[in-house]
Amino acid sequence: MSDTFLVAELFTSINGEGPLAGQPAVFVRFAGCNLSCAYCDTTWANDPDISVMLFTEKELCECILSKGIRNVTLTGGEPLYRPGMENLLRRLCAVPELHIEIETNGSIDLTPFASIPDPPSFTMDYKLSCSGMEDRMCKDNFRLLTEKDSVKFVVGSISDCERALEIIREYNLAGRCHIYLSAVFGMIDPKDIVSFMLLNKCNGINLQLQIHKYIWDPDKRGV
Repeated sequence: MSDTFLVAELFTSINGEGPLAGQPAVFVRFAGCNLSCAYCDTTWANDPDISVMLFTEKELCECILSKGIRNVTLTGGEPLYRPGMENLLRRLCAVPELHIEIETNGSIDLTPFASIPDPPSFTMDYKLSCSGMEDRMCKDNFRLLTEKDSVKFVVGSISDCERALEIIREYNLAGRCHIYLSAVFGMIDPKDIVSFMLLNKCNGINLQLQIHKYIWDPDKRGV
């Protein structure tokens, strides 16, 4: 019997983050998460009583393909937390005209997903002190990342930036994957992050702003 996927929203917009920022994409937001970050901007998608759309693997793939847009971002919640995700990714990654990116919160072992033929691009968070979830991070995932993957350090303070730089150096991430210092919207002035990056000569590290929150209302869904 096919797994049923609980989808909180499915929409087309532009990528607001990462190496494909500004490009059109199909977004599939899965309901539910195994973490509870202090700054989470999609807590509504983790509510057990949320109204969801139900898709089989086949239905979801057909829906994505019907949009006619190459870039596909699977997000949440936490998509890798959902049963059947490995099979869904195998099916989607086998479609040559699609570029599959999966956003994951850093707590899920990527090993089974990284072994998929032509695996998706992983955008993996590393949760810092402002999240309250750093102790849940799966640091073994760093060894699996390649040049098409990204690590996103969501920072809410200069101490978060300092911790991010410590992790980047400890695991030799610079040059192996895309690296972003992503400002918690409204918590830290991006100018302070820039000053930190210049002071510490953060070569190969990118400042990231969630551009969709500047185009639309920061709380608007479906963008």
